Amino acid sequence: MNRFARNMLARASGGSVALSRVWPSRTDRLIIAPHDLRTADATRAAEIYAGRFVFAGKIVNCHGRSIFDLEPPSEDWEVALLGFGWLRHLRAADTALTRANARALVEDWIANPANKRRPVARRADVLARRVISLLSQAPLVLSETDNKFYRRYLRALAREIRFLRYTMVDIPDGVPKLQVLIALCYAALCLANQASHIRSASKKLSDELQRQILPDGGHISRNPGALIELLIDLLPLRQTFAARNIAPPPALLNAIDRMMPMLRFFRHGDGNFALFNGMSATSSDLLATLLAYDDTHGAPMANMPHTGFQRLDAGQTTLIIDTGPPPPAGVSHDAHAGCLSFELSSGISRIVTNCGMPTTGRDNWRPFARGTAAHSTLTYHDTSSCQFVEMSAMKRLLHGSPVTSGPVEVESYREIVQNGTLLTTSHDGYLSKFGAIHRRVLMIANDGARIDGEDTLSPPQGGRFKGADADFAVRFHLHPAVKASRLSDARGVMLVLPNRDVWTFEALDDKVDLEDSVFLAGNDGPRRTAQIVIRQDARQAPSIRWSFVRSTASPAVTNARRNARREPELPL
Repeated sequence: MNRFARNMLARASGGSVALSRVWPSRTDRLIIAPHDLRTADATRAAEIYAGRFVFAGKIVNCHGRSIFDLEPPSEDWEVALLGFGWLRHLRAADTALTRANARALVEDWIANPANKRRPVARRADVLARRVISLLSQAPLVLSETDNKFYRRYLRALAREIRFLRYTMVDIPDGVPKLQVLIALCYAALCLANQASHIRSASKKLSDELQRQILPDGGHISRNPGALIELLIDLLPLRQTFAARNIAPPPALLNAIDRMMPMLRFFRHGDGNFALFNGMSATSSDLLATLLAYDDTHGAPMANMPHTGFQRLDAGQTTLIIDTGPPPPAGVSHDAHAGCLSFELSSGISRIVTNCGMPTTGRDNWRPFARGTAAHSTLTYHDTSSCQFVEMSAMKRLLHGSPVTSGPVEVESYREIVQNGTLLTTSHDGYLSKFGAIHRRVLMIANDGARIDGEDTLSPPQGGRFKGADADFAVRFHLHPAVKASRLSDARGVMLVLPNRDVWTFEALDDKVDLEDSVFLAGNDGPRRTAQIVIRQDARQAPSIRWSFVRSTASPAVTNARRNARREPELPL
């Protein structure tokens, strides 16, 4: 069926009679409302009642007008409004006033047909979120209501579900596609007379979970945040199947079992996720809720070969390294050029990070945040290891900016050596354009008190560098909580953590610069920070050796003693 036919079918089925022809039998009642795991704040109910809608860092005051008639201050704000997730705050207050307010707002949405024609309202992920919200918050909206409103509510909900089933022909791949299928599963389980839709929706969701959730539990997009977004809906879906006394699809259970350990894999000691491939600030309340469902409570796994990440733990020190190629183009709209970048934390203190992505206003920062220079890795000739679609017309056509080229061969080899764990990695993202292969070697000591590294640029065997320039830079972006000061000989940087622990960065053979950077994934928005930068020319000095060393002495003693210490040789 082509798009025109699908749209005509959706328009023709606007009444209950036509609806009965589309569905096997009429959906005349709600059977169950799924649980919403997202944290609710009852204090926000008073703001909504007062006509103050605060989403995505923006505030809109209604002043007696319909909130749906006002110009949204940003797309992120409009997405939050039209997803109706804010209904949970009204439910948390649980008063007659908030229940009446919820009904009035939903009635306002239903009564104006123009609302449904808003482009953001028809976006797949927004529509899916609205369907799930209207189902899960039905007890709030339908409490103490009359049969007339109940029928209007069901008809409006049926229209939304029908759009998902028949008119969403351009659903972006990845998380939005899964969100649509999850919403359709919820709809089939929560509404009456939907036995056939339960079977078909379960089958489609199962197939998509098997495709998108990799064997090690990572998402095909390689974005750690995708795990949180999906699990917060998949866990209640599993409960909804059980509440209907229907066995959940095995693919759903298997996907959840694989994804849960990945939550611990990406966590630093402070509870925040590593910042790879579009990850923003970690939602601590959502993560805590999800981890409550984790029955294993074991140590994080060390290697995620299918998703392409490695984790090195020793003592209180953690290294998380990106050792995978970019994801497939269709799910690469949030992917970053951060191959072989790493993040370092000591206890609850994060030391080295990537810049990450802000939770709002992402489009303003996206070109910078996706570049290799925004990651703690090597950048050759100020060029990213991945290239992205940049033309505005192509971005509109492709609904974003996918990766067009990047590393193809990314290798990593891990071994236990006498003094610790050694990880040898390489990628060919600079091979076709510059004739260079980036090789990074990391070794973490058994007690976690020292990390030694070496970054090398070299042409393939028998080849040579392309072009006249072979300049490169190795960057280490520091967390804003770290106080950094360059040492007097310009060969190192002293790092003081919030708990007064002292680490020293050294590169005794190279000049070390301390430059401005920005930490984009802060809970309160982008924050200024610093980065350690070492610059060299690959034809003159193809390798840079460096180390991070934890000291038990005071900062003054550490500064005085460091000149007597030399780096150990890496067991290459």
